[in-house]
Amino acid sequence: MPGRTLPTFPQADVAAHHTAKSCFVTIGTKVYDVTEFLEDHPGGADLILQYAGKDVKEAMEDPISHAHSEAAWEMLDDYLVGFMATEKVMQAVKESNDPFAVLPMEPGKKGMAELEKTDHDAAEDVRARKEVHAAGEEAENSNKALYSTGLSSEADLNKETDYTSDYKRHKFLDLNKPLLPQVWFGGFSKEFYLEQVHRPRHYKGGESAPLFGNFLEPLSKTPWWIVPTLWLPPVIFGTIISAQHLNPLSVPAYWLFGLAFWTITEYVLHRGLFHIDYYLPDNRAAITLHFLLHGIHHYLPMDRLRLVMPPTLFAILATPFWYLAHTVFFYDFWAATCVYCGGIFGYICYDMTHYFLHHKNLPSYYRELKKYHLQHHFMDYENGFGVTSRFWDRVFGTELGPPPVPKVLKAQ
Repeated sequence: MPGRTLPTFPQADVAAHHTAKSCFVTIGTKVYDVTEFLEDHPGGADLILQYAGKDVKEAMEDPISHAHSEAAWEMLDDYLVGFMATEKVMQAVKESNDPFAVLPMEPGKKGMAELEKTDHDAAEDVRARKEVHAAGEEAENSNKALYSTGLSSEADLNKETDYTSDYKRHKFLDLNKPLLPQVWFGGFSKEFYLEQVHRPRHYKGGESAPLFGNFLEPLSKTPWWIVPTLWLPPVIFGTIISAQHLNPLSVPAYWLFGLAFWTITEYVLHRGLFHIDYYLPDNRAAITLHFLLHGIHHYLPMDRLRLVMPPTLFAILATPFWYLAHTVFFYDFWAATCVYCGGIFGYICYDMTHYFLHHKNLPSYYRELKKYHLQHHFMDYENGFGVTSRFWDRVFGTELGPPPVPKVLKAQ
């Protein structure tokens, strides 16, 4: 047991580790050195440093501040460096004839008996902490069932997956090998596939896992800057040409209509195509197509090169909308083109927003949007389909709310 070998820190020593160079946090009596994790924390180092040298249990259980799930709590074990003794307990140790019965923390029955003899208040302090810990675990266990993904939280999106143990445990995909052949030949049922593909994994160093494992590999990767570089020039050109054939007052109206139409298109595509989970045929062709379209993004959500839409896929999906625009606005080719350009600009904004939500620190509005979107990944992939806004989620009743606050017994 770690509690029998790790050191015990006086409370004052723990509180002294409160900087970016040496950052300790506690949960109950457990002490964690999270210095190395500061820069990897999805919420930023400053969020942790607010609690440096302090107990973070309440903050970690706060769904509004920063929701965490089972795997996030388990990840803390990697940073466990010892146990903390409060000032009352340390005083009891000094006065005890058998201090090693009190320490290391948490004390067992013999240690508690020794505390009772030397300092009843200290014993009550330890007992209260144990009750808080037990109540917290019970609340957390009841809360886990609410998470569709079962395993992960926002923090887990950056936690490197142990490929071997993950494969042994789940019998899904081995990240050491090309993924696409495994999906095609895996023989997975739809139910098992959907359960597993929505449990986020993280490839080593934030790199891209092998998909094909051959010369086709580069074709599966798209840097974010490809999107504006490739699609913004034709949008600008199309808008300018259209404006030359339209009433100047009608150009913004048509263009903004296309932009607004994109917002509902974004929602419908995300919910009705990328998350066609219920209606997905239970065969390997459908499962493989699902994996290529969107499943791989949920499986490896922090893969920088498989986050924005590849140009070929976008061209295929965008073509029907060209014909739709010219069918609806049949009376004027240039009006239809202007509408289409507004819609494509909306797509560019969407893909850029999506990428930066996953990988960049953003202004306040986008920080809330980031938190909302990452909940779609780690909490409930069956809701929260809006990426650039949650407007259509509110309209169609798929808006994500914060998970319920666990009821935790407070120490007096």
